[in-house]
Amino acid sequence: MDREQAARAIEAFLRALDQDPERDPSLAGTGMRVAAAFADDLLSGYRVDVDAIVTQNVFPGRSELVVVRDLSVTTICPHHLLPSTGLATVAFAPDERLVGVGAVGRVVDAFSRRLALQEEIGEHVVATLEKHLEPRWIGCRLLLTHSCMTARGERTHGARVETVALRGKVDEGAATLALGVGR
Repeated sequence: MDREQAARAIEAFLRALDQDPERDPSLAGTGMRVAAAFADDLLSGYRVDVDAIVTQNVFPGRSELVVVRDLSVTTICPHHLLPSTGLATVAFAPDERLVGVGAVGRVVDAFSRRLALQEEIGEHVVATLEKHLEPRWIGCRLLLTHSCMTARGERTHGARVETVALRGKVDEGAATLALGVGR
């Protein structure tokens, strides 16, 4: 990433909105701060090898059900470049392989820290874990509040968007219970 070019672009964007960083002291350095926030944090998932996270943390084992709840999610909407925040739940029925639960959280975070639609995040998480674990079934539920809905447009404060990605021979009762759909 070219931070200098990104900072100049942010400053040009502000000037196009009649908010000149040279006239308003509160905007001094904003271009560089925004570029750093996107490079170092908000888009850091592009630098993460999610396959390596999983393969380095897989071990033999079986369980009826594994559920990792309340994983913090922050992502940037590719349509408006505004944040969405909330929680993810990942549930799977292992067949012969387990994975460290911290790795599950890192996979969710890596896919969230990209310019991504909510639906894509869940699908990517499920596809990656399914590929390496080959569980009987797997699901990822995301429950997010979108700034593009609350801070602009409809201003639907309190609205949350819920998506569920499922793969495998899903036991609907177990998936519903594990993922907490509709809660």
